[in-house]
Amino acid sequence: MKKKVADIALIIVGAFLFALAVNLFVIPNEFGEGGVTGVTIILYYLFQWSPSLVNIVINGLLLIVGYRFLDRQTTVYTVIAVAFNSLFLHFTENWRIDSHEPVINAIFAGVLVGIGIGLIVRVGGTTAGTVILARIANKYLDWNISYALLFFDLIVAFSSYFIIGAEKLMLTIVILYVGTKVMDFIIEGLNPKKAVTIISEKQNDIAEMVITQMDRGVTVLSGHGYYTKNPKEVLYIVISKQEVSTLKKIVRSIDKAAFLTIHDVRDVFGEGFLDISK
Repeated sequence: MKKKVADIALIIVGAFLFALAVNLFVIPNEFGEGGVTGVTIILYYLFQWSPSLVNIVINGLLLIVGYRFLDRQTTVYTVIAVAFNSLFLHFTENWRIDSHEPVINAIFAGVLVGIGIGLIVRVGGTTAGTVILARIANKYLDWNISYALLFFDLIVAFSSYFIIGAEKLMLTIVILYVGTKVMDFIIEGLNPKKAVTIISEKQNDIAEMVITQMDRGVTVLSGHGYYTKNPKEVLYIVISKQEVSTLKKIVRSIDKAAFLTIHDVRDVFGEGFLDISK
């Protein structure tokens, strides 16, 4: 219960920061945005429709369509995130900050967006919209959530070119890029790596492919099945998150019956990673 309360608190904080990014930096400077927020901003520029109202309507429809791709907890967290995001967009719509430097405003917009969405995604929620698409791409295509979100957001952002012009579009891309990097940091941490354990009858073939194709070291651990008592060699590999998809393909091509677990790890020191003496 304490964890759920803490998660919901982070979602509320994330929704608030995201709303601040839109109302303090994006709309006053006539920037665009990605995803559903980008659509709501375009409609605001064209028809003066309330971003908070349009946001909850479009995200509500997308959530109805995409809920099957989310588990129960993620769905609940997403509903909370969308509701508070729309609420804060309404309450902060008249907030302004005395800053007239477009580049600085774009950078700070990206920082707030990245922290806001990062906090929501980190605890298992989404802001619906393109985040649902990003989670689907992560689940079925092994895409990194942050970069999948950037991909879908750019599609929406480029569509705003005819409304905000080339210069504002370029600054919008800066917002999306900064937001992606900050979000990646919030979700993954300072030194994100993956530790992988593999149990397979063809462990030698897998280890050889990892060494030759990925140029990664492999540690072999001795183990045995508790029920069968049969000895087994367990492969232990530490890789970057970008290499996970490649490793999965190697294992799948050699032994589809392999047992594979992937763990998030932080601050990996040693050859090929960080120098522990620094």
